Amino acid sequence: MRIIAVRTLREYWQTHRDVEGQLRAWYRRAKKAKWQTPDDVKKDYPSASIVANNRVVFDITRNYRLVVKIRYNIGIIYIRFIGAHTEYDRIDVTQV
Repeated sequence: MRIIAVRTLREYWQTHRDVEGQLRAWYRRAKKAKWQTPDDVKKDYPSASIVANNRVVFDITRNYRLVVKIRYNIGIIYIRFIGAHTEYDRIDVTQV
């Protein structure tokens, strides 16, 4: 998969070192993935939440969430949000 806004991940883990390893691991795994459907994502990440508007929420750690939009037909993942659980609670996942 092609991941748009890798810089967003990098900038986040530079200021939140406690999640750097987990974000790097997610990036490596997602980059190699060939997700064609939400079911493919769930096979790799059973804890991922599939939501409306092609959004997927990944629990990066107990306290951090990563929200992406996936264009399955062209193999692109757009980073839409990274944040602590308390920040995540304040967003509309389907609209970010």
